[in-house]
Amino acid sequence: MPELNSVIIAGNLTKDPIFRQTTNGTPVVNFSVASNRRYRDSKDDWQEDVCYVGIVAWNKLAESCRDKLKKGNAVLVEGELQSRTFKTEKGDSKTIVEIKARRIQFLNKRAAVTEVVEHVEHHEEPTTFEDDSFEKHLSPEDTALLGDAPSKS
Repeated sequence: MPELNSVIIAGNLTKDPIFRQTTNGTPVVNFSVASNRRYRDSKDDWQEDVCYVGIVAWNKLAESCRDKLKKGNAVLVEGELQSRTFKTEKGDSKTIVEIKARRIQFLNKRAAVTEVVEHVEHHEEPTTFEDDSFEKHLSPEDTALLGDAPSKS
């Protein structure tokens, strides 16, 4: 059976991205998105279910996220699922599953000034950034650094 690990999700950032660099200077950013799903329940009332998903991006993609994203921004993320295990401050092992981003499209609207009879036009300008080094691997020290990094609330 062929192996396939591909994910696409759209949602809004739940917090500002957390940007760091590994010990060898590789940029990395982590953030979470909330993806909402509306459905009708058995009483025909509208309900909403929210799925929170962690995202990690590397290199130029991480830098683009640091520079352009903030809490509430809408994004479309394409990547693959990855799991990692790390030790908590108490010494317990914890495993998480997150999306390793390959491509991120920023979906928020930007104002564009157009000099047509002195008025401003607003139009949607989605911007897409891709990770051009998706296949690179980290050293064990870098992996340990990322697993031990405290999360900001």
